[in-house]
Amino acid sequence: MNPQTKVAIVTGAGSGVGKAAALALLREGYAVALAGRRADALEQVLAEAGQLGAQALAVPTDVTNPASVHALFGRTKEAFGRLDLLFNNAGIGAPAVPLEELAFEQWQAVVQTNLTGAFLCTQEAFRLMKHQSPRGGRIINNGSISAQTPRPNSAPYTATKHAISGLTKSTALDGREFDIACGQIDIGNAATEMTARMKRGVLQANGSLAPEPTMDVDAVARAVVYMASLPLDTNVLFMTVMATRMPFVGRG
Repeated sequence: MNPQTKVAIVTGAGSGVGKAAALALLREGYAVALAGRRADALEQVLAEAGQLGAQALAVPTDVTNPASVHALFGRTKEAFGRLDLLFNNAGIGAPAVPLEELAFEQWQAVVQTNLTGAFLCTQEAFRLMKHQSPRGGRIINNGSISAQTPRPNSAPYTATKHAISGLTKSTALDGREFDIACGQIDIGNAATEMTARMKRGVLQANGSLAPEPTMDVDAVARAVVYMASLPLDTNVLFMTVMATRMPFVGRG
């Protein structure tokens, strides 16, 4: 591998924002380790990477499992020698039911994936980035506009995204002296499988159902590439990328 090639890990890379970001980074010349739960989905992305003539590695990973996360970073280092970028993207939601009807297991699954998974990956990234040469790297966390303003019946998802904002700030602070930059991208209504329901109508704060505009997921991928392209003495701490016409700013 060319020693000038930058190396990235993208979690949740099998679909949606993760897939779009991984392919965008590959087009920019990154070598990318594709992490996700579904091996078949990762293999499809790997095939698209091959068509681009890019360097990619598919690593089926459970981000809630410390041993699985450790193996992901170990395989990345073995294959590519270093790590320049981690995109903590893997995430899930819970059923949109009244808060008191949510099962403990549903709450726990969201917390384990969205928050604990990002923490475990950040730990492993620090262990590599602190000691490699050249030292340092960048971590981008996938937050959400739910980190600022929740939707109805979204307590687990919203709580974890608020927590991700805290993790982003702590990571940026703790990584500062080691040339590790950390920022967060908060996304509103990117057109993916998860947001397909937006066109049919989603519950609004006033109790009504209304369809919501979405934006091309590639716009999010370009934003991730921009954040990643900055020198390590420069950081986008928080970026919001959203569909212009979605009912978020103001009163809808």
